Amino acid sequence: MTVSIGESAHTNSNGKNHQLQVKDIVKTLPREVFIKDKWKTWTMVTTNVFMVVLGYWGLIITPWFLLPLLWVFTGTALTGFFVIGHDCGHRSFANRRWVNDLVGHLTFLPLIYPFHGWRIGHNHHHKHTNKMGEDNAWQPWYPEDYKVAGSFMQSVYRLMRGRLWWLASIPHWALVHFDWRKFERRDREDIKFSALVVFGFSAILFPLLIATVGLWGLVKFWLIPWLVYHFWMSTFTIVHHTVPEIPFTPAPEWNEAEAQLFGTVHCDYPRWVEFLCHDINVHIPHHISIGIPSYNLRQAHQFLKDNWGDKLYETKFSWSLMKEITDKCHLYDRTKFYLTFKEYDAH
Repeated sequence: MTVSIGESAHTNSNGKNHQLQVKDIVKTLPREVFIKDKWKTWTMVTTNVFMVVLGYWGLIITPWFLLPLLWVFTGTALTGFFVIGHDCGHRSFANRRWVNDLVGHLTFLPLIYPFHGWRIGHNHHHKHTNKMGEDNAWQPWYPEDYKVAGSFMQSVYRLMRGRLWWLASIPHWALVHFDWRKFERRDREDIKFSALVVFGFSAILFPLLIATVGLWGLVKFWLIPWLVYHFWMSTFTIVHHTVPEIPFTPAPEWNEAEAQLFGTVHCDYPRWVEFLCHDINVHIPHHISIGIPSYNLRQAHQFLKDNWGDKLYETKFSWSLMKEITDKCHLYDRTKFYLTFKEYDAH
């Protein structure tokens, strides 16, 4: 489903055509979806900690042939830590900033993620969702940029846009969030602090793991669950805004309300994944307002459905969905949104 900018306009009480704005959409949502509930907040944290502990306990006692199941469970539960930190980064976790910053750092530490570096970069994504030249989440390359990228970078881009999409968040993590020099001067001290916290934690964690459980223990208890986390991180983020029918738009043509409401995908996953990941897949209301806590996203989504109906893009996670995305959503095309590698190679 494609929604044009013209479809985002409506007539106001004076009979004049009014371009839809995000604030108009926010007004359709009830006040209660923005309320932070301490009971729900800390129940979510407690439950997540219990699930992660349960996963690691299972990794300790389970026979070798059941390890894959425990790796998937534990890595998915660790993804829940990221979602809690995600709320903290948007200040929708707690009213006090220091609580958001503290919990955000703590939940990101097992993932070796620098909180402020991610927070500032991610908020930029929300301000420029699906805007070419500005969005920093899965923005497709222009064909002319791909052409001059060099064979190595072309190969990496093809793999990350293809069947290895599930690894794509790793280079993004490594290359973007640690280098405070890439950020505006006013943010550099915060980003440097988060990076140093992660470096210090890593300097303790990894030698301790190797000394106590050996290299295999490092792989078993950290590396593979961490890779499962990145599977979900990559999958959630690519599906949130990347399907063949949804465009990235050049800045002069970009409309914020259209991008946030109609350029964001709601995708249903197996319920156990949604439970462990705190409904991060209910993504459309999150792009309408980052102030909605994760435990209120479903309620907010229902209100959006009541108002916008079948104009919202909803789908269901499947391997056929991922095949469609990784087969078609490659390079930027102005007219049909995406140019496939096969079409590019045929030119």
